[in-house]
Amino acid sequence: MIAEKKYLQPVTIDEALAMTNIAENDFRFIAGGTDVMVNRFQGNETSSCLIDLTGINELKQIKKVGDYLSIGSLVCLSELKNSPEIKNEFPVLIEAANAVASPTIRRSATIGGNILCENRCIFYNQSEWWRNAIGFCLKCEGNICIATGSKKNCYSEFVSDTAPALISMDALIEIIDIDGEQKIKLEDIYTGTGVHPRNLNKTAIIKSILLPLHQNFVSVFNKLRQRESMDFTSLTTVVSANKNGKIKIVLGGVDPKPVVIEGTNKSNTEELIIQAIKKARAIDNEMLSRNYRREMIGVFLKRSFEKLII
Repeated sequence: MIAEKKYLQPVTIDEALAMTNIAENDFRFIAGGTDVMVNRFQGNETSSCLIDLTGINELKQIKKVGDYLSIGSLVCLSELKNSPEIKNEFPVLIEAANAVASPTIRRSATIGGNILCENRCIFYNQSEWWRNAIGFCLKCEGNICIATGSKKNCYSEFVSDTAPALISMDALIEIIDIDGEQKIKLEDIYTGTGVHPRNLNKTAIIKSILLPLHQNFVSVFNKLRQRESMDFTSLTTVVSANKNGKIKIVLGGVDPKPVVIEGTNKSNTEELIIQAIKKARAIDNEMLSRNYRREMIGVFLKRSFEKLII
């Protein structure tokens, strides 16, 4: 019987949503699996049922919808460079996608999966026996943040590279779940709480990412990491300016959610940089120090504004 299956493969969104009832809430959606399967191997993801969305062709399309470019959530990161619209209007998204992991992983990893990748911390992303030896943290049913000693707040880091690029260009997302459909700003799905970093229902499926067309975005992307070939970000910065002079700064890797600062081409860039540094709640929970990463925020943003000629 289907209720006994541990691995389900829907071919439509409706079928996928119906399967969430069959799995009795003990399930996890999976696409490329480059994040979920690693967390399962470490014992950080323990759902008894996986619902594989890769058979839903509706989620693999890139097309124009009104004044937006719609990018299906199952489009692989390696495929973004093949879209003429993305090349012409949103090239920073290709740059951000190419900064994720390695070419092999990018052929499996999806854009939807990247914007939903789990927050990371050096004390959390370890094997189960390692975590048991040192003590479980807030993010894995412990009672203290090992990095800070806090008994209330988890500061595991938001590490998506594509999401900062998308947010800097005012991306929306289309979400469907058992309660219906809605469109919201991408940055609004992130809570800033490391234990529960997103405010999406468990049954929610991201149908597509919507980018506004004809805004003439000019963007600068930077990423700090130990090994340029494949590491998760220690700091991602994206600065975008549109045809109306709006400026949007987005940081990743230095807070449990994206750090977003907005201004205009009339704004004092030094003040915008100070705001970004102050808003970032980086702590010492990864290989590069908090102080170094905060210093690099200023370095990256100054370089970005020089390239934008603001």
